Amino acid sequence: MNLPNEAAPRQAAGAVIAETGWAGEIRTTFALAWPLIIAQVAQIAFFTTDVIFLGWLGPSYLAAGTLATALMHPLVVGGFGVVLATAPMVAQAIGAHDTRSIRRTVRQGFWAAILLSVVIVPVLYAAPMIFAALGQAPGTVAGASLFIAYAAWSVPPALLFMVLRSFIAAKGNSGVILAITLTAVALNALFNYALVFGNFGMPRLELMGSGISTSLTNLLMFAAALAYAVTDRGYRRHHILVRFWKPDWPRFFEFFRIGMPIGLTLMSEVGLFGVAVIMMGWLGTNEVAAHAVAIQCAAISFMVPLGLSQATTIRVGLAQGAVRPRRVAVAGWTSLGLTLIFMSMTCAAFLLLPVQLAAIFLDPSKPENAASVALAVSYLGVAALFQVVDGAQVSMAASLRGLSDTRVPMLVALVGYWIVGLATAYVCGFVLQWRGVGIWFGLAAGLAFVAVVLTARWSMRERLGLVARPAALSPSP
Repeated sequence: MNLPNEAAPRQAAGAVIAETGWAGEIRTTFALAWPLIIAQVAQIAFFTTDVIFLGWLGPSYLAAGTLATALMHPLVVGGFGVVLATAPMVAQAIGAHDTRSIRRTVRQGFWAAILLSVVIVPVLYAAPMIFAALGQAPGTVAGASLFIAYAAWSVPPALLFMVLRSFIAAKGNSGVILAITLTAVALNALFNYALVFGNFGMPRLELMGSGISTSLTNLLMFAAALAYAVTDRGYRRHHILVRFWKPDWPRFFEFFRIGMPIGLTLMSEVGLFGVAVIMMGWLGTNEVAAHAVAIQCAAISFMVPLGLSQATTIRVGLAQGAVRPRRVAVAGWTSLGLTLIFMSMTCAAFLLLPVQLAAIFLDPSKPENAASVALAVSYLGVAALFQVVDGAQVSMAASLRGLSDTRVPMLVALVGYWIVGLATAYVCGFVLQWRGVGIWFGLAAGLAFVAVVLTARWSMRERLGLVARPAALSPSP
């Protein structure tokens, strides 16, 4: 598969030496980032499709799907974080002109994805016991467990796809990621339409059908990315499957040294939102359904800074590998500026259009949906408040990741999300009796803490010795 505009992103990835100045960095970052941003929006559309179809079945189905996601997403996103180490490791190898390291890194990324799948899938199959121990409603637990039983098999291909996605994007061709992801969104919608509701002569499987659709689509995404990586002229020369079974233990452990903190950082944030679902379950089914609507809107808006952050890690990693301290600074601050501009716009949308956003998922004309829609509108008001800090924390984490600085950001995330955020959510939601709105205030507090601390750490990156310095004492270009 060759895309007509393939050369432009590849040139963008290697332009770390050629481009100078803020305007040049904005152009180069945008050239690399826009396909990743759209692909990230498409990726969340993949999950949003499941939410919409389950919402059309009714609030109880939506609550079951949301509860299932509360368990699946922290584990899967944590796995994504580990294999995302592929991006900075490949980018730094490109910046240092060390082509042999590229194949070795991708191969160990596959190993990591397989190992993580062996751990995650059995945990997902323990979902009924986990949900019951957390005091969730039996009917919701039954539905969530049914979905997970079939969606759990999406984990191995999803993690393997993320390795290939990082490899392909680090070499500059983010356009193919966009093409694969958009195709997957369409296929997932088609599979859901057929299997959830029993169209096209297929059986009506409801939650089971949604889980099957998720696994099948992820398998097709991985197959498409692998086919591209082993056939395209710019990628096949790396022979990523050659001697696949040959161990490279130093690189494998380096992979986890960099990737495990990334995974735990992402898992900390997603886990906090997962615990918020559990807390909503203590309040009632309407609260869970309303939370599903608000969190889906917040997740969609978050995809833009998340896609931009992936380009940021590559840009900072290229500059770090080439030992260009000034380019490191320009790349990181450019990403933060672009992120803040966009998240300010989504903040305004959440404040001005909450009813219209909630109506995408739940029909406000149906009396049984009225309570959930009203709660969703109130939650979106709080979600608007944390748009800017949510964007800032992911941008700064990505910039530090490009410097292979992952351990301290992980500790910051653990404190911010699980001490500041969770404590605030419990106090506001249950002690002060603000209920669901209080839980959302806790989410905002955790994100704000992480954003402030990571921005301060990025500002002190040279003083902390995080930036590679030229061997000569001449000024960096």
